[in-house]
Amino acid sequence: MSTEFALDLRLARRKAGYHQCDIAHLLNTPQSRISKLEHGRIMPSVTDIVTLSLLYGRSFESLFRQVMQEARTGLRQRLRSLPKTARDCVATRNRDHSLERLGRRLEEEPEDHGGA
Repeated sequence: MSTEFALDLRLARRKAGYHQCDIAHLLNTPQSRISKLEHGRIMPSVTDIVTLSLLYGRSFESLFRQVMQEARTGLRQRLRSLPKTARDCVATRNRDHSLERLGRRLEEEPEDHGGA
């Protein structure tokens, strides 16, 4: 996991005035897990992400900006090398259109949906 991401989690917690033990209690997890999250040793679960966004009053995109950027970059690279299909069928007739839309979304700058 990105060091920048881990530092952002720690900074968000400190700006909010919480202790690690507060976050651990609110996430119903051991404090050692919060430490691991903030040091980049483990990734948060989807439930953790949603709860942390609520706790810090920040959108997912704002709180996890670095992770989102890494995902966008990787997805853009894999999209360029996606193999062409041998044949089209009813179930995949929207594939080309969906891939074009995905490419456009990945090229757009993400909006900031709220910061702390």
